[in-house]
Amino acid sequence: MFKVSDIITTPPSEFSSELQQKVYETFASLCIPFERVDTDPGITMEDCQHIDAKIGVRIVKTVFLCNRQQTEFYLYVTTDDKPFVTRDFCGALGIPRVSFAPADKLWALTGVLVGATTILSAILPSAAPVHLVMDRSVAESDWFACTDGTATCFVKIRTRDLLDKYIPASDHKLTII
Repeated sequence: MFKVSDIITTPPSEFSSELQQKVYETFASLCIPFERVDTDPGITMEDCQHIDAKIGVRIVKTVFLCNRQQTEFYLYVTTDDKPFVTRDFCGALGIPRVSFAPADKLWALTGVLVGATTILSAILPSAAPVHLVMDRSVAESDWFACTDGTATCFVKIRTRDLLDKYIPASDHKLTII
């Protein structure tokens, strides 16, 4: 059985990564309330369904993409049930074809491993060159849930807090498509 803790409203007592610590420090400094659950590694969509049931909102799907030359990088946040169509994504942004970026670039730029990709990594200085892109349906939802930079902890915050406080604190521009 997939383990999901009860809802917790405090940061972890120990942090697994620099990003995880920075996420909770940023939540505190911006007065962003959150709920979180600790889990077994949540990698598959089936795993996320267990998490969704506990926190009462669907976990977003975040993909890390790049151009052929690996000089432009994109974090794209969408719903878990929406298939990623390269043509549509690239057309909406007016960019050449993209593909999934390699795991070493994911780690170097966003501080996360495969399975823990999150827009919350925008707060890291190393993520400065990464373009943030969000599906309109996610931006218009009341709640936002994603990893905290680990595959074993998922957070839920108000989408307005993400868009109006967290992203601006990262000095990133968010493109909604």
